[in-house]
Amino acid sequence: MSGRFRPRRVADQIRAVLAELVQQQVKDPGLGFVTITEVRMSGDLHYATVFVSVMGDTASEDVSISTLRRAAPFLRSEVGRRVSLRHTPELRFELDQTLAHSDRIEKLLRDGHESKGQEGDQNERD
Repeated sequence: MSGRFRPRRVADQIRAVLAELVQQQVKDPGLGFVTITEVRMSGDLHYATVFVSVMGDTASEDVSISTLRRAAPFLRSEVGRRVSLRHTPELRFELDQTLAHSDRIEKLLRDGHESKGQEGDQNERD
């Protein structure tokens, strides 16, 4: 029963450690304002997909992701020191698209609502 929850618990621990490390230890000027939003573990705990949100444009997102990927060996060794696991997972950094996706949906809904309101105004005039 607890085997189902272990990847989630490990992911939460790794997320907390990485958030601290990125904020305090990674001193690369290419790293923008980065937030670790989620960590997803593989079932065997050998791989951790780390989702990050980056403030800024697409260019700053690309630079920040590549900076994190270059820092992955250092971050992995630090995770290994701070989280007690038999095998330290390989870290894979990915851009978290959920905020951009929700903004796009909100804009589409707002535009649809505005156009519907304009159609209603046209019908009332006719």
